[in-house]
Amino acid sequence: MTKKTLFIAFVVSLGGFLFGFDAGIISGVMSFAGPEFNLNDAQTGWVVSSPSFAAMIAMLVSGKLSDRIGRKKILIVVAFLYAFSALASAYSYSYETLYIARMIGGLAFGAALILAPTYIAEISNSQNRGTLVSIQQLNIVLGFFAAFLSNYYFNNLNSSSQIFSDEIVWRWMLGVEFIPAIIYFVLMFFVPKSPRWLFNQNQTTQAKKVLLQIHGSQQAEIEIEAIKQNINTSSNVVKTNFKVLFSPALRYIMGIGLLLGVLQQATGINAIYFYATSIFKQTGIGTDAAFSSGVLLSLTTVIFTLIAMYLVDRMGRRPLLLVGITGIAISLLTCAYGFNQAKYQLTEDGINSLSLVDSSKLLKFQDLEFESDVEFKNKLKSAIGNQVYAKNEGAILEAATKMNSTLVLFGIFGFIACFAFSLGPIMWVMLSELFPNKYRGLAIGVIGFINSFTSWTIQQVFPWELSNLGSSLTFLIYGLIAVFGVVMFTKYLPETKGKSLEEIELEFVK
Repeated sequence: MTKKTLFIAFVVSLGGFLFGFDAGIISGVMSFAGPEFNLNDAQTGWVVSSPSFAAMIAMLVSGKLSDRIGRKKILIVVAFLYAFSALASAYSYSYETLYIARMIGGLAFGAALILAPTYIAEISNSQNRGTLVSIQQLNIVLGFFAAFLSNYYFNNLNSSSQIFSDEIVWRWMLGVEFIPAIIYFVLMFFVPKSPRWLFNQNQTTQAKKVLLQIHGSQQAEIEIEAIKQNINTSSNVVKTNFKVLFSPALRYIMGIGLLLGVLQQATGINAIYFYATSIFKQTGIGTDAAFSSGVLLSLTTVIFTLIAMYLVDRMGRRPLLLVGITGIAISLLTCAYGFNQAKYQLTEDGINSLSLVDSSKLLKFQDLEFESDVEFKNKLKSAIGNQVYAKNEGAILEAATKMNSTLVLFGIFGFIACFAFSLGPIMWVMLSELFPNKYRGLAIGVIGFINSFTSWTIQQVFPWELSNLGSSLTFLIYGLIAVFGVVMFTKYLPETKGKSLEEIELEFVK
């Protein structure tokens, strides 16, 4: 692995950093913006999930578009859209302007999430491809970590400074994303075009020059010969279109790709990331502890993503995914059990501790014990109003919740750790490997669309799930999906470790 390839992979995957930052920052933003705009569950879900909805469109078209005009050009546009979205979000004055600004950012990260691993795979060789593509996931989790640190910092400012009031602090949370977005935009001008894309465009001289720059003469010759041979054997393949992706020749790898794309999101990972602060509040640890727990959660993600980068080209893709999805299932079912054992009761001291709530409206609930979090929250919302409850949810649940919060937190952190060394990075590694050069952009775009649609669905319905199904049933559903994943991976998942892209094509494309 050369310094040049490492630098290029890091720069190209900065779009992942910005995705992670945006996803992490919104969990803190909604603690302030939600009550300010008095959003209901559907509106809260839409503000959070609207970028993923826009990303679906970007994923569907950007892969095929990149096959035509190149990965680099689109990624430069992506960086600009990130910067614009950050400023527009910070200056939002209504529910509508906030979600529109975030949808612009969604177009950016939809394109970035599929083009970065595609590009990185095309500049890598079989020995380091897994590690380099995993840099995308590392940047995503570093973005989460930076976002949760930023949220923690601004939440402390909100508590200690009148300047950063509830109405102002969330705008700063969103606006700081402009800084890494501009850095990404500038650095993208220093990376070359994809050599494999150049070969497919008959720009052979420039492609060879890029390979020499990033690999050196010896490895470059190996890559050039492999690419030439692949192009020669694929010269009579039909034109790229959506229909051919589901032809008998590609059916197996397309099925594996779709399975990975759906399961990565259907286990609820973005419910955890995008609503982390709200989820931690459900355990009764309080608002400040919820923000600090977000920092610890994102740090866990970084550590286990680094473990995945170390193991992916040593241990292989299949073992990591099987161990990870099994751990995810156990962790989610643990969360479901922990929430199922919870009780909710407001004592006299608990009511008196809620200084920002009219205690006279809560006296009728004093010493009443609720076994259902849904019933408890609905009773309080009807008594004090949705807006007041939303602003004080952390304090209310801290005062009323009786549960084994350690068990639930263990489940949440276990889920995050297992995801970070398996489904998080390995899905993108395998998607960048499985498909032939001619179809790679289109195929990853289609699977990215399905992945993003699943993510959007999870994000959109999660507030409704918490309000209507409760925390226990919500996590039980995700846990059962993970169990299904264990069965499917055990039966169908292939291994691609140590094989060139051309070797993988010969083995799996019939």
